[in-house]
Amino acid sequence: MAARTISKFPLTTAQFTDSDSRRRFDLHPSRRVRALRLRQHGLPHPWLGTNNLSLQSSHIRPSILKRRPVSATVSFSLPTANPERLSSTEKVPKWSRRAIKSFAMGELEARKLKCPTTGTEALLMGILIEGTSLASKFLRANGITLFKVREETIKLLGKADMYFFSPEHPPLTEAALRALDWAIDQKLKSGDGGEVTASHLLLGIWSEVESPGHKIMATLGFNDEKAKELKSLSSEPGPVDD
Repeated sequence: MAARTISKFPLTTAQFTDSDSRRRFDLHPSRRVRALRLRQHGLPHPWLGTNNLSLQSSHIRPSILKRRPVSATVSFSLPTANPERLSSTEKVPKWSRRAIKSFAMGELEARKLKCPTTGTEALLMGILIEGTSLASKFLRANGITLFKVREETIKLLGKADMYFFSPEHPPLTEAALRALDWAIDQKLKSGDGGEVTASHLLLGIWSEVESPGHKIMATLGFNDEKAKELKSLSSEPGPVDD
């Protein structure tokens, strides 16, 4: 019924003559000029932080970042007490990546404990922190863990002043330098090729009898027999995880 009632009303469409359309849609000359300027230069939008918001389509080319070639030099040598060795004609063996990481972790551990220098005890902790070398696995298998070494270090050397800040790279002690050189010398004496490993570093720490690292290892049960066992394991042919 509602549909029939609605259908009785004639549907009319709006019709505009040419004069009406010109009258309704033609702009005043000043407005026409302003519209043209807005179309060319954009709309004023102060709330957007700019006075020109262009409506024109623009073809923006993506900016191409110019990348400079990066050249990095990786050092496979550690500090030594004999710098003339590096400049001599003698071929100095390189340190393995695990040994270098152990050294870096030891230096970082010295900073964490607020030590002014990096000693043999810090190098020992660095080997344990690195965790994947043959030397690290051998220490853990014999009950020497990072927690125990850290605890013995505090007992032996005392707790650092809480207001003391270590340098970014704490310098090596003389005993630590001698341990590094001992490791290189032993590798040269062996006559075989390859790298200086974390096992050589650990045995170098053990060779410094008066050093804190040696004393801590001895306190935790390391001895000459275990040093010989580690040396034998590290010298076995085949791939060594060190």
